[in-house]
Amino acid sequence: MNKIRKGDKVIINTGKDKGKQGIVSEFINEDRVIVEGLNMVKKNTKPNPGKGEQGGIISKEMPLNISNIAIFNNTTSKADKVTFKILKDGKKIRIFKSNQEAIDV
Repeated sequence: MNKIRKGDKVIINTGKDKGKQGIVSEFINEDRVIVEGLNMVKKNTKPNPGKGEQGGIISKEMPLNISNIAIFNNTTSKADKVTFKILKDGKKIRIFKSNQEAIDV
């Protein structure tokens, strides 16, 4: 069970976008994620008339290593760690480590 999942609000710890917040939109593999609107790069593309694509300079989101992001806790307004708790009915949930609040209720 991953500590960070698709749809989580995260904050970037390192790099050019340090301190910015975004939502995880996609997992590339188990250690690379794409965050909406962050880690943007400019890419030059050639036109492809067969597919109907125009050429030019486009901006696209590049993947980040999962070690460079942390889940964002709205109550403390800071990055936080995640731990797991098993409920009485046997269900496993994620909770913030600092204030013991459930993430996905």
